[in-house]
Amino acid sequence: MNPARFLASLLAALPLLAGAAAPAAAERLIISLSTHRVLINSNFTGVELTLFGAIELDAAAVGRAGGYALVVTVTGPRRTVTTWRKERVLGLWVNATYRTFVDPPSYLAVLTNRPINAIADPAVLRRRQIGLNYFLLPQDLDGDVADAGADDPYRQAFIRVKSEQGLYREQTNAVTFLAPTLFRASIPLPANVPVGGYEVDVTLFSGGAMIARESTAFEIIKAGFERHVAVAAREHGLLYGLATAALALLTGWLGSIVFRRE
Repeated sequence: MNPARFLASLLAALPLLAGAAAPAAAERLIISLSTHRVLINSNFTGVELTLFGAIELDAAAVGRAGGYALVVTVTGPRRTVTTWRKERVLGLWVNATYRTFVDPPSYLAVLTNRPINAIADPAVLRRRQIGLNYFLLPQDLDGDVADAGADDPYRQAFIRVKSEQGLYREQTNAVTFLAPTLFRASIPLPANVPVGGYEVDVTLFSGGAMIARESTAFEIIKAGFERHVAVAAREHGLLYGLATAALALLTGWLGSIVFRRE
């Protein structure tokens, strides 16, 4: 064959070969939140957001033999946290050693319709950070920032404390399929939930592989008098401090008058 003709034929066939090698995306996620803004005040006792979603199939899609596994991961504002380990010294419990977690989410919820280990292999779960045991929580280890692993006592204590506060949770029955391609999930937000921006990441698995992904977001902000106080403290720190000190002095003076003994 003529070399020039052979090269021209090969170049013409490349797009076809590339199209055959690339996997076709048979599913697409469509998601929506019941609200994208949560207002909290002094009477706030918590709230539950609802995530609605649908799995859109293309014309060539066929039914998945093993069905779908869906994971909803909600992360709140990230803030560095230092944890301490107490030890008994001379009959007293004192802070002895500590570990600093670098920018972990202040709120973390993992909501699924199946047990975590039944969704995919541990390597996939680790790579996708699916579940509390596989979510990366980097620590400052003598200047080196790394995740110590699921069996690290500091990590376990950190997750346990956050879970007791209702800020970390893992629920394997929190996603409900209303129809083969329609689903809903409830996102519980406790009364002590931090203000700030929250990310909602939804991933769809089948046969142990991730086949679709979509994300959205919402924010939690203070409302009413609490919001004005927070804004004043942030934007007018000096005046806020002076006003707080003056209020404390006034309260003490009034108390001394009311409870004065003759």
